[in-house]
Amino acid sequence: MFLKKINYPEIMDDFSIQDERIDIALNELKLINKFLGGISTTKFGLNFLLKKNQNLSTLKILDVGSGASDVLISLIDNNQKIISLDLNKRVCNYLKNNLNISEIVCTDVKSLPFKQKEFDFIHASLFLHHFNEKEITEILSNLLTLTRFGIIINDLRRSTLAFWGIKVLTFLFSKSIMVKNDAPLSVRKGFTKSELKIILNCLKCQYIIRRKWAFRWSIVLMPDDLNNG
Repeated sequence: MFLKKINYPEIMDDFSIQDERIDIALNELKLINKFLGGISTTKFGLNFLLKKNQNLSTLKILDVGSGASDVLISLIDNNQKIISLDLNKRVCNYLKNNLNISEIVCTDVKSLPFKQKEFDFIHASLFLHHFNEKEITEILSNLLTLTRFGIIINDLRRSTLAFWGIKVLTFLFSKSIMVKNDAPLSVRKGFTKSELKIILNCLKCQYIIRRKWAFRWSIVLMPDDLNNG
């Protein structure tokens, strides 16, 4: 069903918020990822890249706009390196309590302090819908230079049913004002397949797009220069 796209900022986009509201929202987002397809959506993309690169014994993964990095943590064993990147200082402090994260980088995705091909994979879950089309193209173009094998994107499929479903669920079960506001708004900022293709066709990469439960997109980007990386 058609739902018009909007680009209003979410409460989570206000980086002046540095109190327990962030912690409460992150804890609730863990439940949303667990029960509403967040983990399984990333798992599909991760398995796709691992099957194409079966010789990898260890992994170094950059988790951009990481939040709690709970999705990757649930899928990666302790021998792998997760580098969590988030701009919100409160989120970065929240991450410090998790021993499964190798490194925390508190900076803007638009000015990253990394060298080319530094990471095996890059992961972005519920992140890209915070930006407009031009910004997404620029962000992904830059991230493609930092990965050896590919980018796993986990984001929202815009749908009227998804909008009202998450609105009802958060009204009934959420204790976070941030989640009650941002979750339905995030759906309104989500993507159709045609919108994704417009963005991805501007990049120097191969890609796949798959629908996943519940109202998620699993997208995998592979750099055009993969064989030269």
